[in-house]
Amino acid sequence: MAYFRRSIAVLGGGITGLTAAYRLTTLGHRVRLFEASARIGGVIRTEIANGWLVEAGPNSLRDDTPEVGTLVHELGLGGERIESSPAAQKRYLARDGKLVAAPLSLPGLVLSPLFSTPAKLRILAELCCRPKVRPQDISMAELVRAHFGAEVLDRAVQPFVSGIWAGDAAKLSARSAFPKLLGMEETHGSLIRGQMATVRARRDREGVGIAKTISFRRGLQTLCWSLTSRLPEGTIVLNAAIESLTGGDRWQVGWRRGDEVHGETFDAVVAPLPAASLARMQIGAPDERPLAALAAIEHPPLASLFLGYRREQVAHALDGCGVLVPASERRSVLGILFSSSVFAGRAPAGSVALTVFAGGALQPEIARRPAAELLESVRADLRDLLGATGDPAFVRHAFWPQAIPQYNLGHQLHRDAVASCEKAHPGLFIGGPAVDGISLSQCIASGCKLAGRVERES
Repeated sequence: MAYFRRSIAVLGGGITGLTAAYRLTTLGHRVRLFEASARIGGVIRTEIANGWLVEAGPNSLRDDTPEVGTLVHELGLGGERIESSPAAQKRYLARDGKLVAAPLSLPGLVLSPLFSTPAKLRILAELCCRPKVRPQDISMAELVRAHFGAEVLDRAVQPFVSGIWAGDAAKLSARSAFPKLLGMEETHGSLIRGQMATVRARRDREGVGIAKTISFRRGLQTLCWSLTSRLPEGTIVLNAAIESLTGGDRWQVGWRRGDEVHGETFDAVVAPLPAASLARMQIGAPDERPLAALAAIEHPPLASLFLGYRREQVAHALDGCGVLVPASERRSVLGILFSSSVFAGRAPAGSVALTVFAGGALQPEIARRPAAELLESVRADLRDLLGATGDPAFVRHAFWPQAIPQYNLGHQLHRDAVASCEKAHPGLFIGGPAVDGISLSQCIASGCKLAGRVERES
């Protein structure tokens, strides 16, 4: 009979929960992972059909934390790992119906047709900003306006925020969502000089200037499949809705599958659940919901259309990662990812794949349109911006009614509520995208961190 050091319940089968369960298992603990749906992987959803590889959720993974490289190595996925094309470093922004390459250097900023002469002078003046410590949080929009002015915010930064967060720069907290920028302001004054110093330091430390954007030959789901295969049989319980967590000498986890109610006892509980699930969760005494305030975290809706075309149907060279579209362009799309240009194997020979994103905090009503109506809405954008003509040969629609959690102004209060809940309930460990970062690499790091905390603190 195997000897287990402790028994741990992991709530949620997304990438954070899977990583935590895997790491705890390697540390010698008995783990039970409860997933409310019928599948593992959370927002990671890969489909392979007729030569097309579709990512309905995240499209790539940044190798920008130590945990990512370690996990890929431990799982033996080095041979499956693929890096984005070097050409994918090029990004476009839409301006006046045309695609303009986003500048990647200070000289590029000065020469770019993206900005007016006054905006370029403002960018150069930013180099003279003195270090500043802000006693209070500010929005990302306010921070950018203070350094670069409104034009850079509207034409470059808000599209970036929409592309990464599907959010509103006027609401996003600079301290919670972009803490490195405030650190640069405090240390260097100028965000441009701070970014240059960060790149130099990373190059000196690791021999590279930027992190790699990666995926796997059969898509990001490969990571979930591999993690699942490393868990002992019987670890994962699907269709298991957690109803209550009751502490004491040990934790009693109440869960339901259909009409059947179950209860199991554990030494500790790891809960990398979505904010809404944490808000509803009974923790402690009956009807006690200490994280109810997390229900206020905004999750704007987001839709994506994966569209496959014959190469001759798209006039643009697709020589980059994709295009971000400012709200001032008055388009239906937030951005267009050139999926088959970023990674090989995303489209059959002679074809190209585009992933179109719509909705988010600024245009939520567009995301809610039915697939056929949404496709009709974006066709004019694809024609104007990329020269795409005719009907796509392949279409996949994905809709996320509550997509990315927004770290808006006041988000620190939610993190404080989580910390207070953990303090009041020893043996409960909470993490994941609601509090630890929204990127896949941050979610993987969160899973590793949660496992490490269980090892040290419980």
